[in-house]
Amino acid sequence: MFEINCFNMKEISTISKEEYNQIIELWELSVRATHDFLLPEDFDYYKQMIKNEYLDNVQLYAVRNCVDKILGFMGISDDKIEMLFVYPKEMRKGIGKSLLDYAINKLKIRKVDVNEQNKDALKFYEKYGFIVYERTEKDNEGKNYPILKMRLE
Repeated sequence: MFEINCFNMKEISTISKEEYNQIIELWELSVRATHDFLLPEDFDYYKQMIKNEYLDNVQLYAVRNCVDKILGFMGISDDKIEMLFVYPKEMRKGIGKSLLDYAINKLKIRKVDVNEQNKDALKFYEKYGFIVYERTEKDNEGKNYPILKMRLE
């Protein structure tokens, strides 16, 4: 099957509730590729939280390809990136950078939390000037996944 991968990184769009299934699929593939430290039961727990709670509590933005498929998305709350995920096969193509640039320059985002075990995410945010200012032993759900709180200097 022929797949179209064209996208315009300069155009960031909002996401509707009707697109949540697409977002959950993207989230699942991305997390499976980048969060190998999660226990299976914790993965299932977070997937339910994404479906039932998280998506409705953030402003969602996407990068899409030319046939409107979402290739990457982020969720924003106040001055913080709450989530940023890209399809694994689309990683390292500028989609995450495009979302982050939009968050910083248009939405004035200055904070993000990163799982300490997610070294690639940590490097990604550090590359754009974020520094760690606090570490917690547990995540926001009280699970044993240390969080690095980062802010833009």
